[in-house]
Amino acid sequence: MVIDDHPLFCDALSMTLRAVLEVQTVKTAECLKGALERLAEGLSPDIIFLDLNLPDVNGLDGLLRLINAAPSVPVIVVSSMSEPRIIASAIRAGARGFIPKHSQRSVFREAFDAISAGEVFVPEGLYMPDESAAPENEQEAAMARLSSLTNQQARILNLICEGKLNKQIAYDLSIAETTVKAHVTAIMRKLRVQSRTQAVLIAQEARFSSIAQGEGGGY
Repeated sequence: MVIDDHPLFCDALSMTLRAVLEVQTVKTAECLKGALERLAEGLSPDIIFLDLNLPDVNGLDGLLRLINAAPSVPVIVVSSMSEPRIIASAIRAGARGFIPKHSQRSVFREAFDAISAGEVFVPEGLYMPDESAAPENEQEAAMARLSSLTNQQARILNLICEGKLNKQIAYDLSIAETTVKAHVTAIMRKLRVQSRTQAVLIAQEARFSSIAQGEGGGY
């Protein structure tokens, strides 16, 4: 499955996957919500290629939610950025590979082979983070905590970041307010914070706007 909101790139990548990897079927989604809905309906792709800059995604939130929704499916980030901090954060958040959008077709073949062999893929010449190393900064520490949230908890945290109260969140997600309260308690426990405000600060710490500060360029 390819998740990208640019139709031309989405079509080009689909053609590349069919030609290079001999993939028979490529499903596409132009936003994270659409991809999550297809997964919830039973779609079970062998691999997912994810653009980080989607209209309904803020930073690495989409990657975390996608991994929680389909934990057994490897996700490769395909991005126009290739800064070391971006790559390191994506890999530590659970991506199985990172491919710059300008890469040659052969790179996708290399990525598929590496992931099939149980490896994490980053093209030669780009920074490969040490997965066993401790987080280097507050952003990476925040990302490590956020990666422990379930998909529902991640959605609720996003709504908390928007300033919504438990009653509003319950209405938006069509669940009971008591269920929201239970999720909020679990979120604060996993993030090791004592208040909703602290949880929001943790989430903001992991945004790409913080991770990529000073790097410039678009997603």
